[in-house]
Amino acid sequence: MAAVQFAGSPQSEPALEVPREPPPEQSNGFRCLSARLCALRPDDNNSARTEIHLLFDQLISENYSKGGGVAPEDVSTLLVQACQLVPLNQNHLVSKVSQLIHHLLNRLQVIVDEQNLDFLLAYAISAIQQCSSWTHMEILQALAALVYCNGSKCQKHLPDLLGKSGILMKLSDSAQPDPEVRRAAVHCMANLCLSVPGQPYLEEPYPNICFQAFLSTLQSPKSSDMDDITFCMLLQNALKGIQSLLNGGKMKLTQTEELGALLAVLKKSMFHGLPGLNIELPTVLYPTPLPQYDGRPPVKPQQSESSASRPTANKKKKSKSKKIQQGGGEEEEESSGEREVAPIPGSGREHLHEGNTPCSSSLGGQSAPAEGSGAAGKERVSPPIRSASWKRVSSSESEYSDAEGGMQSKMRSYQAKVRQGALACFLSTIKSIEKKVLYGYWSAFVPDTPELGSPQSVSLMTLTLKDPSPKTRACALQVLSAILEGSKQFLSVAEDTSDHRRAFTPFSVMIASSIRELHRCLLLALVAEASSQTLTQIIKCLATLVSNSPYNRLKLSLLTKVWNQIKPYIRHKDVNVRVSSLTLLGAIVSTHAPLPEVQLLLQQPCSSGLSNSNSATPRLSAPDWWKKAPSGPFLEEASVSSPKGSSEPCWLIRLCISTVVLPREDSCSGSDAGSAAGSPYEPSPMRLEALQVLAHLAKGYFSMAQVYLMELGEVICKCMGEADPSIQLHGAKLLEELGTGLIQQYKPDSTVASDQRVPVSLVVMFWTMMLNSPLPRALQNSEHPTLQASACDALSSILPEAFSSLPSDRQILCITMLLGLNDSRNRLVKAATSRALGVYVLFPCLRQDVIFVADTANAILMSLLDKSLNVRAKAAWSLGNLTDTLIVNMETPDPSFQEEFSGLLLLKMLRSAIEASRDKDKVKSNAVRALGNLLHFLQPSHIEKPSFAEIIEESIQALISTVLIEAAMKVRWNACYAMGNVFKNPALPLGTAPWTSQAYYALTSVVTSCKNFKVRIRSATALSIPSKREHYGSVDQYVQIWNALVTALQKSEDTTDFLEFKYCASLRTQICQALIHLLSLASASDLPCIRETLELNGDMVQSFILQFLKSGAEGEDPGAPHSSHEREQLVRRALEHVSSIQALPGDTAKRAIMGFLEDILTIYFDSSGSQVALPELTSQ
Repeated sequence: MAAVQFAGSPQSEPALEVPREPPPEQSNGFRCLSARLCALRPDDNNSARTEIHLLFDQLISENYSKGGGVAPEDVSTLLVQACQLVPLNQNHLVSKVSQLIHHLLNRLQVIVDEQNLDFLLAYAISAIQQCSSWTHMEILQALAALVYCNGSKCQKHLPDLLGKSGILMKLSDSAQPDPEVRRAAVHCMANLCLSVPGQPYLEEPYPNICFQAFLSTLQSPKSSDMDDITFCMLLQNALKGIQSLLNGGKMKLTQTEELGALLAVLKKSMFHGLPGLNIELPTVLYPTPLPQYDGRPPVKPQQSESSASRPTANKKKKSKSKKIQQGGGEEEEESSGEREVAPIPGSGREHLHEGNTPCSSSLGGQSAPAEGSGAAGKERVSPPIRSASWKRVSSSESEYSDAEGGMQSKMRSYQAKVRQGALACFLSTIKSIEKKVLYGYWSAFVPDTPELGSPQSVSLMTLTLKDPSPKTRACALQVLSAILEGSKQFLSVAEDTSDHRRAFTPFSVMIASSIRELHRCLLLALVAEASSQTLTQIIKCLATLVSNSPYNRLKLSLLTKVWNQIKPYIRHKDVNVRVSSLTLLGAIVSTHAPLPEVQLLLQQPCSSGLSNSNSATPRLSAPDWWKKAPSGPFLEEASVSSPKGSSEPCWLIRLCISTVVLPREDSCSGSDAGSAAGSPYEPSPMRLEALQVLAHLAKGYFSMAQVYLMELGEVICKCMGEADPSIQLHGAKLLEELGTGLIQQYKPDSTVASDQRVPVSLVVMFWTMMLNSPLPRALQNSEHPTLQASACDALSSILPEAFSSLPSDRQILCITMLLGLNDSRNRLVKAATSRALGVYVLFPCLRQDVIFVADTANAILMSLLDKSLNVRAKAAWSLGNLTDTLIVNMETPDPSFQEEFSGLLLLKMLRSAIEASRDKDKVKSNAVRALGNLLHFLQPSHIEKPSFAEIIEESIQALISTVLIEAAMKVRWNACYAMGNVFKNPALPLGTAPWTSQAYYALTSVVTSCKNFKVRIRSATALSIPSKREHYGSVDQYVQIWNALVTALQKSEDTTDFLEFKYCASLRTQICQALIHLLSLASASDLPCIRETLELNGDMVQSFILQFLKSGAEGEDPGAPHSSHEREQLVRRALEHVSSIQALPGDTAKRAIMGFLEDILTIYFDSSGSQVALPELTSQ
């Protein structure tokens, strides 16, 4: 919780904190003075007053080092006694006791208990009401100390303090003649609003009263009788008050006027006292769909550069003799014109600390900004800013005398604290507003590419590039990071891959221009920055920008510029800079991977841009450095067996490997404290970041990582053999990514050529190395369950083709460990194990092993009973996989698996799946998938048993209810899919069983009315699965299904959700296929009803079937006909079937339906120019 300082000495005194338990011994001085004070009795004579004065002075002057061992309750008791001795008509004594309250509470960091607080507050309020105005300053200081973190305990005094005629409202008003008293009153209000987590907040309406008072204070101009420093302190206190209200969660900025007014004063305060800047702002900023623009197309940044800006950038360059030059020239020569960068809201950020360092480095955190559109019109700088006026002022450049220079320096310090306070408040605002709302103000705060002739506007980047205070620059960057964090969806509309020459600027082009300008300004800041702490923030901000920018929709070179300028910082002397540089590189290789631009960057020569005299990173060693070390027996063979890969080694992989495994060579800066004492390696954060970058490369650029497969295996073995669990964990994550990359290469739909894949023999060697020591140790490390879970995930990423080639003892080891860990009491481990078993049960070499499948089934059924939802969800997924395996085995020629698989186990699985289908949606979606597979798998020998009859009925009822309920669409889709699987089992009494009509009713209601078109498609697919007419039941049942499908075809474009339109064609295709399938099975009794429907809707049905014939099958069923010939044959077969039906006497329906189908084929053949012998059909 940010600390609000006490009035009186907000810059010199430390902020109060919740006191720690004091030591048993108390300060003798305090104890003696306290005893003397307690011995006194109220007396109005001069000698008594003198003695009280002296005692107060002694108490104030006593040396209280770090609390002095004084108990908080003793301080409270003493203050109550002191107030009881001082009548309110003694102004001097009231002033002195107020100083004592302020001094003791502030110095000893005491928060007064509720009982004593009540008395002391009443005393202070009465003192302000009755004593002379010259005492008000000291009394307000005491009041601020009393209410600090005690706002919720002051409820009964709030009317006196904050009511319409409350003393704080009067004294904080702009009409208050004494500026110091006004500042102190605002400070009291800010302390009242400060709350401790877990404690109640101020009750309504007081938070809003305080908010309006703070807002009014920030909006009011500086009065003529107020000096600049007091004005700065007044603004600081108002900003702290708003921040405390926002952090407390009681303020909901839902009104546009209220939010706009706050954003306007925050923007104004963000630039308070910045040299050379005088901005004019409206009192309210309004969100707009798009920023105002003049209709001209955006121009390249180089066109807008001013000649005045170049010398400034160069001067900054030259002033830092050790600053890296590589890759920065092009950026530095560009215009330094910045745009407004807006802090956009994000949740989860740490609060900025109040007090002297409102934007200290501890306020790092991640915020998730919002989606929305444009922002308020940009404010213009008046007069236009010249670069020279922005130069950061240093003491050596000052033209003042020592006295003037000291005052000027003090003034600049106070002004910087106002800017920092405004930025701190902005971060709290970010947390309090919906993202989509705040993104409406994007262009009011985020820079855009400057245009020729346009006056420059100010933004967060203005502070980042021009503020003389490194702390303020760091704060501005943290706010910008908060805006950008999670903005991927908002920024995804950006596009500038083609030149737009239009009368207006599209929103996509505006956002792309903003992204380009952010890159340009941040790279300028990177080159110009001298403070390591701020440099770290710049790089982190760049990483956030890179992670959220849609580079696949932007012109090339943005990432190349970032890449080339960050490479030298990998060897910076400060470890935090090095770590954040690796984070940025990790962001580059993980964003929209794989990008061709990044692929080329990874293939650059390793020496490019890496020279730096401040190096503290291990050298890049020769590509075969690992062969010189005692390593495994696999490397020589690996070098022979490696697939064809990039001829140029990947310098980033080599850098990361070196960082993880090689000792550092030179001494690092004092900030390298992150490394363990005596450790020869890089600090732990650096090694962890390097492992994360390797994992990103394995995920996004596996073709480059695969060349180093065995070397990375050695790195993983080393990491998982270390004592640090974090290093072990990241090693396991890297192993999982490598395993996943290998699996992707061997998938049937993989585009990787066979000679570019890692040979299975090499994959076997790799996993043998993993299973020979490090992975089993991690799996058995019960002290670190997160590591165990990660090791399970890694073990599940083994290539199935490689698993079957592993030595049998290694295979048994994997299976035994997973089955054993399924009994773990830790839910993380149990969930990971359940998932891994679900992967293994699909392996071709294991799925026909009845014993393994049965053991896995029992383990999964046990996990389905776990209290943890995550464990049950993973177990249900694995149960679905296991039942997929049953279906695959059923389709093999060898019936031995079905015969040997236990009927009792099938019953258990059915019961567990039924129970799971009543669970949460995460469990239910896979439970119904399993039910469908199990009912499909049941053999006639099972169905005939009485023990199965009831469970089959119950299972189908569970599926029917799931199809009909308003659950997640994935659940209903799976339920429809499962129902289709049930229909595939010829042994089930479909058509005669009582549940038949219920099942068809559920599917037909979904196909006609479900909001989600993918669910409709799946239900139409299920309706077209039964292969015999009797499976559809009675004529009424058949006609109901037919009519439902025709209705569904009519309503195939009825949706209010725009996203569903893309599935319209697929839905119509599937419905047409189902209708044709029904026709091809129709009986003579069905034909009259079919004719009635066609008489009403024949034209509509005909047009859609013609579309089906012409456009191709777009349904989801993999067995659907895909060629024109196959679709044509479906209609032909339906026509042939109808023509072969023995029509009932006098029934003309057959002739009408045949004519309908013949017309369709004739129109289709005429439109396609085909000549087909339809007369042969009609002659039948």
